[in-house]
Amino acid sequence: GFLSYTHNYQMSYIGNATVTRLRDELFASIQRQPLSFFDGEATGVLMSRLTYDVNLLQDAVTRVVTSFFKDTFTVIGLSAVIFYREWRLALMAMVVFPLAVLIIVYLGKRVRRISHATQVANAYLYTVLQESLIGQRIVKAFAREDYEEERFSRANWDYFRIRMKLNATRELSPPIMEALGSLGMAGIIFYGGYAVIQGTSTPGTFFSFLAALLMLYQPVKSLSSVQNVFQEGLAAAVRVFGLMDREPEIADAPGASTLLPLAQEIGYAGVSFAYDGRENVLHDISFTVRRGEVVALVGPSGAGKSTLLNLLPRFYEATGGAIMIDGHNIRAVTLASLRGQIGVVTQQTILFNDTVRHNIAYGRLTATEAEIVQALKDAHAHDFVMAMPQGLDTLIGEQGVRLSGGERQRLAIARALLKDPPILILDEATSSLDSESEREVQQALDRLIIGRTTLVIAHRLSTVRNADRIIAMEDGRIKEIGAHAELLAADGLYRRLYEMQFAREETAGSETDETGRQEALKSSLK
Repeated sequence: GFLSYTHNYQMSYIGNATVTRLRDELFASIQRQPLSFFDGEATGVLMSRLTYDVNLLQDAVTRVVTSFFKDTFTVIGLSAVIFYREWRLALMAMVVFPLAVLIIVYLGKRVRRISHATQVANAYLYTVLQESLIGQRIVKAFAREDYEEERFSRANWDYFRIRMKLNATRELSPPIMEALGSLGMAGIIFYGGYAVIQGTSTPGTFFSFLAALLMLYQPVKSLSSVQNVFQEGLAAAVRVFGLMDREPEIADAPGASTLLPLAQEIGYAGVSFAYDGRENVLHDISFTVRRGEVVALVGPSGAGKSTLLNLLPRFYEATGGAIMIDGHNIRAVTLASLRGQIGVVTQQTILFNDTVRHNIAYGRLTATEAEIVQALKDAHAHDFVMAMPQGLDTLIGEQGVRLSGGERQRLAIARALLKDPPILILDEATSSLDSESEREVQQALDRLIIGRTTLVIAHRLSTVRNADRIIAMEDGRIKEIGAHAELLAADGLYRRLYEMQFAREETAGSETDETGRQEALKSSLK
């Protein structure tokens, strides 16, 4: 009993430890992949590989390895005994063996094929679940609870049907082995008993042979069952190791150097880009940004502004040309040193289901509480954070759901401030906010920009006016570069954009100011 307990514990430890390491390595492999990888993979599919597929491997490690070695040696030993005791009866017992092997191999291949379909169905179930939970605000806004229930139920029952097909195939092995074993056993008892009656064999020899044969039955049956587990684990291994062995498309080049803090300029030299080998979305982009400059990118939707900025931290790899920082090609420096110099604030604010403290400290994990508080003050976020029930230790929910849009954005700015990067990328950081929140966030952004080299996709007129230079883009090409007044006078793309969008904003701002003056005048007269 003690040895049995020790054996079971050791195998459980080995299986779980192996799978835990596999899960770590798989997650690390996913983390190293570029953004283009995540553009093509559903989150639910990746979650399924990390959980369901890896768990199938655990069964293969614990059951297959143990049973294979233990039962194989048992079969070899007992086979030697039965051949030694009565070789003619042993040959008769082995008649059914080739047929059993053929059946086991056929069923194993079928189990592997169905197991792969099961993993795909499970991944789709995860995807439906993840999308429904994340999109609850939209689900409720459009009163689509019934639709989501039906969609999940359909995926759930599809998974059930495939699982039942897998179980039906898996459970065929034991009865087939028992039927074949029974036929062989019947023949042996008939022939062996006849030999004993005729006096050509002794009862002792026959019964010792029969005892060894009966002992042989269980390990052979176990090996046939293990074949199914092995095939399921093999199907999972193809998916797990296929992802683990995937080399990241964007990685440090051999002998990559460490990039020093920006001292002179950032240069785009003939940069082109295409998604997955399709038609270029950026064409021969060339410009420079001097240290400390604020450069604004403007243009209609789809002009390639966000794509252009995503190439600088190597979220995507340029397919043509080069991006230089102080004369160093960014492909020749380490990703850690490159991205360590860049702060990003986007329209879509990403926050974690954690405390305010941990979300801000994500910018610099070694930051002190005083530094975190100062970053909050600079981001105009200190007051509302301290008004929360637990202050810095308040949980903000998934994606900061317990905060307003403006509050979430100011926390993102505080995170960037704490990182203190010399290069800043602002991708329409205020475009989705109301006027009040936008004003507060813009004040925080103005503080963030000070002393930094900034590339900004412009949304507000003040940002465009105050920029050192403006780059007007259309159809993935640069149409104009210059200051606000120069481009207005040039009567080109920027002027058209200004008249269509920015002029309306300026008019609205003037009307607001006039309304404010009138209200102030009324107040003073009273």
